[in-house]
Amino acid sequence: MNTTAFPRLPAGCDEAGRGPLAGPVVAAAVILNPARPIVGLADSKQLSAKQREALAELIKERAIVWAIGAATVAEIDTINILQATLLAMRRAILALATPPEKVLVDGNCLPANLPCPAEAIIRGDQSVPCISAASILAKVHRDALMLELDELYPAYGFKDHKGYGTRRHLEALARFGATLAHRRSFAPVRKCLARGA
Repeated sequence: MNTTAFPRLPAGCDEAGRGPLAGPVVAAAVILNPARPIVGLADSKQLSAKQREALAELIKERAIVWAIGAATVAEIDTINILQATLLAMRRAILALATPPEKVLVDGNCLPANLPCPAEAIIRGDQSVPCISAASILAKVHRDALMLELDELYPAYGFKDHKGYGTRRHLEALARFGATLAHRRSFAPVRKCLARGA
């Protein structure tokens, strides 16, 4: 797409996967096209999987530009989940083919060393369309990664809980131990490893 015809517009940025015990944390950045509005944008957590997937396709088709960034399990365990989340956000923002005039980030923290001004907006994924779009893309992308992990580790049920600490997941951890996809810095995984599982 030729993006030179568009004015520089703000990018929304949000993440998915801060809370799970396994898998990467994923962020997305999106510059929406005012001439091609998308109906139904909302916080990804308020949408069904089917709604998210349909909206993600529309976002990719109609946005001026979008990008995904991620931080690995190793990075999460090394620098902590907050810093890994900010790193994933920074990677998504820097991956945008068209630089934004400003970045609007969901939450109360901002990534460091961004190439433009940025503003943190608490609950921005519920009120700012470009952040809602980023929330949806990040969630859909991360869910797809967790389906891949489910194929590698079918005993853990990643396709159902996406790495969150559900009862089934905790039972699988206790029975089978931690995989390479598990975040060893997270307490339930740490306790599992301490028991020698």
